[in-house]
Amino acid sequence: MGALLSYLAEVANGSTNDPGLGDIPESCVACVFLYLTPPQICNLARLNRAFRGAASSDSVWQSKLPSNYQDLLDLLPPQRYQNLSRKDIYALLSRPVPFDDGNKEVWLDRITGKICMSISAKAMSITGIDDRRYWNWISTEESRFNVVAYLQQIWWFEVDGMVKFPFPADIYTLTFRLHLGRFYKRLGRRGCSFEHTHGWDVKPVRFEMSTSDGQQATHEFCLDENRFIESEHHKRGCWIEYKVGEFFVNESGSTTEIRFSMKQIDCTHSKGGVCVDSVFIVPSNLKERKTRGIPKGSQPKMFMQSSIV
Repeated sequence: MGALLSYLAEVANGSTNDPGLGDIPESCVACVFLYLTPPQICNLARLNRAFRGAASSDSVWQSKLPSNYQDLLDLLPPQRYQNLSRKDIYALLSRPVPFDDGNKEVWLDRITGKICMSISAKAMSITGIDDRRYWNWISTEESRFNVVAYLQQIWWFEVDGMVKFPFPADIYTLTFRLHLGRFYKRLGRRGCSFEHTHGWDVKPVRFEMSTSDGQQATHEFCLDENRFIESEHHKRGCWIEYKVGEFFVNESGSTTEIRFSMKQIDCTHSKGGVCVDSVFIVPSNLKERKTRGIPKGSQPKMFMQSSIV
């Protein structure tokens, strides 16, 4: 077995008289890499010098970057990306790029290179947010923005937001990330209080979305339905992503304006005990991939996990 492994290593390095991977021209390897994902390219780069050279080729990584990657770079100080290779630019943009005073983030999905975005509750217009009788800001590690808005009690519940961005041509899904109950840590363990949680089973919350080119979507969800409470409190104590809808971007390069909201403005009853974290805008096929990767009913209710409704 040891002799066989030694021989295979010699073939891979091109140190035998037999044709091996080391004999493949770097340009041919680069052509193959155009059809692979970035993680696959990085794994193959360890084989030999030709593969390593092809894995650093600007032409390979240029094909992995979105058409408008320069718009993302413009959100950063020039010194952060000047003189970087395309591979290093891809790695840089795969980490969150903050903008709008740090209340919005955009990044590339590491596998597909597609653009994703998250918008903090801090960037939204929330009715009554400045009145401590109704709302409080809670610092937490459970949000990518390290802060969420917590509603104690209110009659008119309304949250609105807007973003303008040159999204590449694709189909995108917009979701709200919410949490029923107030979470806390005690002696290193996570717990939840539902002292203020009420009113979400009376009438549904209306989620809406519209784009500057006339696309619209509306969904209604009861945030605290009894049938879910009886089934392991599925909607309480964990983060839930509520799908508002999808929108299409037909042409890359043009700026798309997206407006979104959620409201429950029936003043016949009060409601409270919910955390508002953020809005996500993600290519729809990435959202579907995430859903398919977690069998229904098997997703653990960890604090950073989000179920999708």
